[in-house]
Amino acid sequence: MENWKNLVHLFVTVFLYTTASLLVNPTIADVTLQAVCPGQDECSLAIYLTGFQQAIGGLGAVIMMPMIGTLSDAYGRKGFLTVLMFLNIIPFVILSIKMTTEFFYAYYVVKTIASMVTDGGIVCLSLSYLADNVSEGKRVSAFGLLSGVVSAATVCGTLAARFLPTSRIYQVAAVLAVLAAIYLKIFLKETSRVGQFDAALEEPILKSSTEQTSEVSKLELLKNAVKKIPLPKDIIRLLKSSHTVSLASFVAFFNSIAEAGIQSSLMYYLKARFHFGKDQFSEIWLITYIAATISNMVVMPILGPLLGEETLLCMGLFAGFLNMLLDSIAWAPWVPYVSAFLGIFLFLASPSIRCIISKQVGPYEQGIAQGCLMAVTSFSNVISPLIYSPLSALFLADGAPFYFPGFSILCVGLAWLVGFILSTMIKIHPILIRNRASNEPCLLA
Repeated sequence: MENWKNLVHLFVTVFLYTTASLLVNPTIADVTLQAVCPGQDECSLAIYLTGFQQAIGGLGAVIMMPMIGTLSDAYGRKGFLTVLMFLNIIPFVILSIKMTTEFFYAYYVVKTIASMVTDGGIVCLSLSYLADNVSEGKRVSAFGLLSGVVSAATVCGTLAARFLPTSRIYQVAAVLAVLAAIYLKIFLKETSRVGQFDAALEEPILKSSTEQTSEVSKLELLKNAVKKIPLPKDIIRLLKSSHTVSLASFVAFFNSIAEAGIQSSLMYYLKARFHFGKDQFSEIWLITYIAATISNMVVMPILGPLLGEETLLCMGLFAGFLNMLLDSIAWAPWVPYVSAFLGIFLFLASPSIRCIISKQVGPYEQGIAQGCLMAVTSFSNVISPLIYSPLSALFLADGAPFYFPGFSILCVGLAWLVGFILSTMIKIHPILIRNRASNEPCLLA
């Protein structure tokens, strides 16, 4: 694989960042409940707080992701990645100092603001950096490897959370986040776009032109880049640029609706239904992400070139539906453990969507394309809590319309089912096959 050394440094950075981020996941339900509803296993306020945080973070990301992607196309990925990595450290540091109610709310506010740029931005820039260094034919395997690194980091973070006391988890996460930022700053090689992208900055983002641009200062280039940040109508035009891109965008939307629904509902459902705590959540996530690691690092690189991203996408989405169906009707505490093994297929979906989108745009459009895709998924993070948080609170309460504690979880599965139906209509037409003119710096039309 081309530029292997650059990719290894990217993988190490993503591994450290993801381990830090996912280390705290099994504890966040307990920490939130302890802060806002001490001594309770069910709390509507905790569910609404989690949903509100997701919605605000997603709303900010809708605006920020295309901007970050566009600027990184012009000025490289490393600088933006470095800033986001250092922003990611602050929330962990707050709860590592003390875990009182006051510190929790300080963490909550800072995390909500930081997540507007960090959660989607780091993923967006990592994918764009990967596309910069890997040819189109090998991209599905490379995207699978990156997703495998994320899954492996999640396994390590979840395993550590299983054995570390809650009071130490945020301290370890803060240290890992600092190491990720320092490693990135020292070892990751910049993919500078200045000079290569000057012409693109002088043209409207949604039009192509052959006009030559004169040499201008970096400050002037930055001003031009800011002026060319895409508006919502530009993003819509990009997502409508081809039938494949449109369908993939809709599939990404429903896939992210479901993923965000899990984050806002599943742990509270399992806690109310079977009184699960940090240890049980850690075990379930451990099974899920071990399966995901095998899926992304073994299954996807082998089957991707043979079956194609479209088939892997269908498999992943249908596995997500089956997973949520089993969890929603779980009749015993062991059922969520069994359904977690479906992660071996479920986690094929996201990298397949990203690879499909990546193949539809040119080499100088990877940042904005991934940024627009992240905007779509971030918008779903706004919508999802508005749907699933009230549903979870309603059906976990005593006054539910009918007894079905897992109804909100079943609705999460239905989002994956809709995505699966749409994914069966996707047919990839790679950019090379579409004979796009190589001298046009910007497609996004």
